[in-house]
Amino acid sequence: MAGKSRPLRADAVRNRDKLVAAGAAVFGERGLDAPLEEVARRAGVSIGTLYNHFPARENLFDAIFPARLAALDEIVERSLADPDPWSGFVAYVEGLFALQAEDRGLNDALARRFPLAPELNTACHRGFEHLVEIMARAKEAGGLRPDFEPQDVVTLMWAMSQVIRESADVAPDAWRRCLGFFLDGLRAEAARPLPVPALTAEQVARFME
Repeated sequence: MAGKSRPLRADAVRNRDKLVAAGAAVFGERGLDAPLEEVARRAGVSIGTLYNHFPARENLFDAIFPARLAALDEIVERSLADPDPWSGFVAYVEGLFALQAEDRGLNDALARRFPLAPELNTACHRGFEHLVEIMARAKEAGGLRPDFEPQDVVTLMWAMSQVIRESADVAPDAWRRCLGFFLDGLRAEAARPLPVPALTAEQVARFME
């Protein structure tokens, strides 16, 4: 029995649920650097109670964002079911950035502005694997330029994340216009030789650190 953790009391479960809901709301409104004191205040508990449940900020991220990223699985299904692979690729990218635009915390998480907790990191990797499949399908159909690599998606996400972050209070849909320009440049018929190669997987990993 020594190796088993004791179940939470009913009041502790309620407090944890309130903290997760408050964290999702606060981070969604203000980003991942929002004060944890505000999360505790909105949940109606003490900051000590918050730390009892979530000793580190990343633990709270892990309780919130994997479920938010589950919405991406539905976007993946629709994208892969689209008979036009290019339209499926566009739908995935637009759906991803729409999720980010709706939630500043998720936008920060996907831009890696804070270290990712294990479950959130796993969810991000799963989403990236789906994107690779969607890209390959669009390339094979001749819609997506052949030199656009998965690593290029990382730089696109960084760029779009910043646009979303900076324009949210003034023009919350500005990212859609910016993405439109990017997408036109990703069409196979628009492809021109590029001056430098894509980042390597190692370079991307080092940036993410």
